[in-house]
Amino acid sequence: MSHTVLQSDASARHQDSVSRRLSSEIVAKLGADTVIRRDLAEPLPLLDEGWVTSTFIPPQDRTDTQADALSVSDTLVAELQKADTVVIGTPIYNFSGPAVLKAWVDQVARAGVTFRYTENGPEGLLADKKVIVAVASGGVAIGSPADFLTPHLKVFFGFIGLQDVTFLNADDVENFDIAA
Repeated sequence: MSHTVLQSDASARHQDSVSRRLSSEIVAKLGADTVIRRDLAEPLPLLDEGWVTSTFIPPQDRTDTQADALSVSDTLVAELQKADTVVIGTPIYNFSGPAVLKAWVDQVARAGVTFRYTENGPEGLLADKKVIVAVASGGVAIGSPADFLTPHLKVFFGFIGLQDVTFLNADDVENFDIAA
């Protein structure tokens, strides 16, 4: 059975990035058949009025301009949908993740695509994927009162239907058993 991993790295640093090294170590341990790599340090568009408006138009009724407004989002969502496992390497900058990680979250949180609203509240439309977040931080410990990254990502992934989320720091990665 083939296994596809989406590896997304959010560090502004390329050379000497601890979070990029950690995510690569995790991906190597997973032994995936296919790895989709997404470098979030390459700028992603921020949401604007055209993007938001376009999400309310059925795909078949969108103008070319509306389709273009969602093209990056469509690509990012497709990558997420294809993946069996999502590996994110991210630093903690100023108590949370980098702005590029938030831009990715905004692009993949799509009503009717990755979640929907029901009479019982929101329902995630993605499932059966494992998420592993490798976190590098020079001073904010995972789970500490100053850590706003991990609670945000846990809620976000749960919102789109991904409940199996593991957060690892550098020491955790070295001892992490992928099969667990």
